Amino acid sequence: MLVVGLTGGIGSGKTQASNWFAKQNIHIIDVDVLARQVVEKNSPALQQIVQAFGEWVIQADGLLNRKALREYIFTHPDALITLQNITHPAIRALAKQQIDQATTAYCILVAPLLLEGGKTGLKQLCQQILVIDTDEHNQILRASLRDKQTTEQIQAIMNNQLSRKQRLQQADHVVTNNGTLEQLYAKLIPLHQYYLTLAKQF
Repeated sequence: MLVVGLTGGIGSGKTQASNWFAKQNIHIIDVDVLARQVVEKNSPALQQIVQAFGEWVIQADGLLNRKALREYIFTHPDALITLQNITHPAIRALAKQQIDQATTAYCILVAPLLLEGGKTGLKQLCQQILVIDTDEHNQILRASLRDKQTTEQIQAIMNNQLSRKQRLQQADHVVTNNGTLEQLYAKLIPLHQYYLTLAKQF
């Protein structure tokens, strides 16, 4: 199974790109979805998070208090590493399971932090890396409109991701997304054809 890792900074257009591939009947594995699944109520990962941070991360209904944890990480950068050390192995295992079950010509693994994590990261599950790229101005504008976050919050997220230069250096293909959705889709068409051809080798 050919696995194409799709990544990009916040506000780059990863979701729009993955939605387009989904419409071409390509199986999409969204790491943001997996990240929510691994911390479901009573899950082993959630129990580890409680042990690491305290009972305050749990809501009255037994679910993870994402907002409180996100705000804590925002002011305690080291906490992000602790959280990732707990969740990333579980996310990777779940991603591998979904890859093994995929039945389409190839599959897309969508992850904001695809290229982080070194030899144990999600990148190791992929044979091709596709980066959706845009300039910082567009990142901040799109993310603020979408998530109603402040520029400071968006900048903090960007600081936790690889720099654009580091991301682009690891890409097999880069799609610049500074224009319309139609322009983005037009750039994805030849890549889809390329991946269909390449998938025959796997």
